[in-house]
Amino acid sequence: MFRNCIATPSLISEIITSKFENHVPTDRQSKRFLENGIPLETNTLSGWLIKTSDIYLSILYDELKKALLGSKVIHADETPFNVIRDGRDPGTNSYMWVYRSGFCDSSHPVVIYDYRESRRMDHPEEFLKDFIGILVTDGYQVYHSLEKKRIGLLVAGCWVHAKRKFSEVIKSLGRNASDGIIAAEAAKRISKFFHLDKQWKDLSKEKREEQRQLILKPLVDDFFAWAKEAILKVPEQSATGRGLQYCINQEQFLRVFLSNGDVPMDNNLAEQAIRPFTIGRKNWVTINSKGGAESSAILYSLVETAKANGIHVYNYINYVLEELVIHADDTDRTFIKDLLPWSDNVREKCPVLKKS
Repeated sequence: MFRNCIATPSLISEIITSKFENHVPTDRQSKRFLENGIPLETNTLSGWLIKTSDIYLSILYDELKKALLGSKVIHADETPFNVIRDGRDPGTNSYMWVYRSGFCDSSHPVVIYDYRESRRMDHPEEFLKDFIGILVTDGYQVYHSLEKKRIGLLVAGCWVHAKRKFSEVIKSLGRNASDGIIAAEAAKRISKFFHLDKQWKDLSKEKREEQRQLILKPLVDDFFAWAKEAILKVPEQSATGRGLQYCINQEQFLRVFLSNGDVPMDNNLAEQAIRPFTIGRKNWVTINSKGGAESSAILYSLVETAKANGIHVYNYINYVLEELVIHADDTDRTFIKDLLPWSDNVREKCPVLKKS
């Protein structure tokens, strides 16, 4: 794959799969290679991953990003981590942002990771500059500020986040002790929303909208009227008070799903998409350089998009790298579309583990 180097597509694919699907850090992989008589230093493995991303996989990443921005609904989330050598004070947080297409775009699911040095609004603003549609998020104010600046962008809230504070209160008190309290009533009402909406998941977009307007909207109206009265009965800084205030502050965004059948009630897709990164972070703890962080964003994107499309990760990465090596000197990049995980070409060459 590189001049005067023993790295092959199959070897690189094994290293990528081990780290980004199975959460085995490169230092542990280096020890495993040495145990089998192959001296490959951690820096060597990391360098290969960065070069592979820069030279080969970045163009596929860009094509996946284009596909994502063509979605009707995108889910977004972000999580902190540390980059050791990024020119800033030690311990300063960097952020991995994740964007995931919605269920309504399930024929071509895409997961894109985006490394940034902070949690500022200009990062999603730049990433989503060509996106027109609905962005499903938690209650982070940055997304709401972005909606005010952008024409064609609508932000929808997450009812799982709305319910979380109430669930924590119930868990701390125990189910029996929490009977009849305001937190239990709030959680019960929100659970009923989810129960009803789940019954309509197989309906068409239009039919789901119809049911939401007919059955759920009156219940949601009643919930917010109740919440605005209930908040006057609890201490402002209590968990229940904060939970009610969150719901009231987020009312505009929590109501969006009622009028659009493509919008889910929660942001679970983004939280599920970012979970592999948070699991891996427990093992590798930090990333050494900005180049490593950018490479990780590209590689996590390819691995998680392959998984979302039901494609065997190792075989997919290996096939893609083999093809990219063959086409390395091509100026015509149209062949990239044949390497997307939902393409007929890939699904013929790589085992499909499940129907997408």
